[in-house]
Amino acid sequence: MKKKVLLGMSGGVDSSVSAVLLQQQGYEVIGCTMKLWEPGDDEEESACCGSQAVYDAKRVCDQLRIPHYTINCKNEFKEKVVDNFIREYKEARTPNPCVECNRHLKFGAFYQKAKELECDYIATGHYASIQFSNRYQQYVLKKSKEEKKDQTYFLYAIPKGELERIIFPLQSHTNKEDIRKIAKENNLTVAQKKDSQEICFIPDNDYQSFLKKYGKNEKQKGNIVLKNGEVLGQQQGLINYTIGQRKGIGISYQEPLYVLELNKDKNEVVVGTEKELYSKELYAKDINWIVFESLKEPIKCKAKIRYRAKEADCTVYPDGDTIKVVFQDEQRAITPGQSVVFYDIDGIVLGGGKIL
Repeated sequence: MKKKVLLGMSGGVDSSVSAVLLQQQGYEVIGCTMKLWEPGDDEEESACCGSQAVYDAKRVCDQLRIPHYTINCKNEFKEKVVDNFIREYKEARTPNPCVECNRHLKFGAFYQKAKELECDYIATGHYASIQFSNRYQQYVLKKSKEEKKDQTYFLYAIPKGELERIIFPLQSHTNKEDIRKIAKENNLTVAQKKDSQEICFIPDNDYQSFLKKYGKNEKQKGNIVLKNGEVLGQQQGLINYTIGQRKGIGISYQEPLYVLELNKDKNEVVVGTEKELYSKELYAKDINWIVFESLKEPIKCKAKIRYRAKEADCTVYPDGDTIKVVFQDEQRAITPGQSVVFYDIDGIVLGGGKIL
């Protein structure tokens, strides 16, 4: 009897080709699209979870003669992802909604749907790999061979107990053109569909307007200051600034200035020189370890402090409910709210957490 797989389908080329590959590997495939967000009348529709995405996914499933389901996850998405996004910005942190979506929806609610349908596995079109590790004697999450597209940074919060029931069909592919070629060879209607790059519930990327509309996060003007407290000008609301920002701060100075900190208590934007952006240490909370239950003693590994950052050598220390990370070399613009993700020398994800 064929093993049954519930495949998350966004209507894009990656998840569509994943369906083809799973069929070729002998699985019984069921396509499933999660309805996550309903845009307002004056908003663009998301490319990955709107009505067009559902339509494209259904068309591909029809082509491949596999069943397709749509599940309504809008309430949970709003609670776990959107409301969290709004809260984090109100606390002057920069959230990563993709991490929360993967944690609570794509490998949470979706996993439960798979159990309802008596599926043996779930699958998505992420660029990542699941393998059994002899070193750790368990299934592990590992970086994709497609280094530029690797998405393990967004996947560190997957519960370790689910790994053996997850398939990433694209894990052996090394470039996007191969994926599009497979789509063309199988006459998939989405072969030339553009990749979605934006936050799915903010397709125009205007997050300030989104926060004002849904979070009632009005501009609250305050000071722009140096670290010594010297006032240089007025800021236009903390949501308009990010750590490391240089352009658009709205002040002139004798040398280029960058945003160093967003001080919620004082409603201040702290600025300084680029050199002051660098630091060797951070603390993190909400830790999810994949290869062990908890951190008992310091470990040396590599870490990324944002998706596009390079991995850097560090030592991780247990610190109660949090961890302390000390890097070998200074890191630029460590940002509260973003994730820090840890890797071993072979690209296996050890775990990760949210930067404080």
